[in-house]
Amino acid sequence: MARGRADVNSRKKVVVAVLFLVIVGVFFYFYSQSGDSSIVEYGDKSLRQFGLKGDRDVSESSSTVVGEEDSAIPKSIPVCDDRLSELIPCLDRNLIYQTRLKLDLAVMEHYERHCPIPERRYNCLIPPPPGYKIPINWPKSRDQVWKANIPHTHLATEKSDQNWMVVKGEKIVFPGGGTHFHYGADKYIASIANMLNFPNDNINNEGRVRSVLDVGCGVASFGGYLLSSDVITMSLAPNDVHQNQIQFALERGIPAYLGVLGTLRLPYPSRSFEFAHCSRCRIDWLQRDGILLLELDRLLRPGGYFAYSSPEAYAQDEEDRRIWREMSALVERMCWKIAAKRNQTVIWVKPLTNSCYLKRMHGTLPPLCRSDDDPDAVSGVKMKACISRYSDQMHKAKGSGLAPWPARLTTPPPRLAEIHYSTKMFEKDVEVWQERVDNYWSKLGSKIKAGTIRNVMDMRANIGSFAAALKEKDVWVMNVVPENQPKSLAIIYDRGLIGAVHNWCEAFSTYPRTYDLLHAWSVFSDIIKKECSPEDLLIEMDRILRPKGFIIVYDKRSVVEYVRKYLPALHWEVVSIYDIDQGKDDHAVVIIQKKMWLTSGSIQVSE
Repeated sequence: MARGRADVNSRKKVVVAVLFLVIVGVFFYFYSQSGDSSIVEYGDKSLRQFGLKGDRDVSESSSTVVGEEDSAIPKSIPVCDDRLSELIPCLDRNLIYQTRLKLDLAVMEHYERHCPIPERRYNCLIPPPPGYKIPINWPKSRDQVWKANIPHTHLATEKSDQNWMVVKGEKIVFPGGGTHFHYGADKYIASIANMLNFPNDNINNEGRVRSVLDVGCGVASFGGYLLSSDVITMSLAPNDVHQNQIQFALERGIPAYLGVLGTLRLPYPSRSFEFAHCSRCRIDWLQRDGILLLELDRLLRPGGYFAYSSPEAYAQDEEDRRIWREMSALVERMCWKIAAKRNQTVIWVKPLTNSCYLKRMHGTLPPLCRSDDDPDAVSGVKMKACISRYSDQMHKAKGSGLAPWPARLTTPPPRLAEIHYSTKMFEKDVEVWQERVDNYWSKLGSKIKAGTIRNVMDMRANIGSFAAALKEKDVWVMNVVPENQPKSLAIIYDRGLIGAVHNWCEAFSTYPRTYDLLHAWSVFSDIIKKECSPEDLLIEMDRILRPKGFIIVYDKRSVVEYVRKYLPALHWEVVSIYDIDQGKDDHAVVIIQKKMWLTSGSIQVSE
């Protein structure tokens, strides 16, 4: 009898143990499932609580609707965790750590682009930071931004003696100072023009200087103050220890780009800039046989200038004097000459022709680049420690042959023949895009007011006629050209505009919420041809676009309809939609506005 009771008790213990193990197993299963997606779930919940996602469960956030053609369209797209509010997918340090990429820190490889494979992408919407406000309108934004939009004040402390920026209540104010020009960029710019004997101390030199490259730009006050002289600057800096400097520049409404002089060519074609500038940019120009200075040489036009403000130009300690001697010898071998030198600044000028290069002694370093090297090839192309000679056309013309600004905007440039465009085709392109842009603006109507649109991106710019058509608007345009068409970007620069080469199968090198208007002409058709994901592109466009910003999609009617199906999931709304008859391939335009949506932090609209 006792033995029977013992067996029963034993069986009970086994059953209890098995049940306990099952319960623990189920718990760990659901815990692991939620842990894998914690980043998107957190944001999803925070958005839903404000009513924009309805009453659905979080698990439904990735559920889909099957359309008439059985193409899966999501009902909603999850929102990323607030910690990803400043995510730049191809410049993500966490990705570098997680994938254990072996990069050479000495040559800045860790600041170059390293994009995640599709399986590692965050397929979620980037939330604005808590307290986000609609940015201050241009031109006031040049001098002040909302602190809540970029809640980083370390530069105000670190650069307090240099007047980069000052925190004043809810705003961050930019007095116009810089590492080398504490008392204002405007005075510094005028002094450079005076050194070069430009008329009226105006840096634009009667329209001959239009495009400037500012390397190591800080918060881009140099480029910001050049705008009043009708000079446009590509302000360039990496996502380094001053990691929010380009974000501040774009929030101010100043053209800027995240990039670094590392191992790859910058995404600009040869002969793009009349002027390059480095003010205490902390770049070792002598490294690797002068390869970084030779990259600047590739980008400068015939007769272009390089203004260098640094202790090596004036200091008397032995190390600075050694650097100055070696740098002077290097630029002399590159056929550069000193145009002016005063106090702490030296300005070199490039030759107008190839004559000096051809007169150098055999074996002189750096060598000329091989004749088969294409100086305009930039996508994934390594920098080369050689001198890019001018084309025969530039050599014979003794310069770039460009009209002064603003005439150059609508004057066919000499390099037009390189892309097989005739003058007639150029003029027709200008006419067509002026008509299209006028139509866009009429459709936008009361949605836009003076100063509300400042930063514009043309995602497939061709030869820049969309941007040219905006010449009377107080905006600037980042003209993006596909990676296989760099020579089209050369025409854009020759017209006095700026831009970059980029492949839209990847994320763009900018911070979230940095553009007011995105123009997507046939971009989605291109993406589909490349067999890349249009859904990923939509999420990337949402990342780049500011709340209340606009998107113009001009594409095949079927593509436009496809994009429309995603609008609810993206929290975008249609402003206008209309058809365009282009013969056998009917096209349509949809103009979209991004809604201001809330996360767990408060969002306010500025007055």
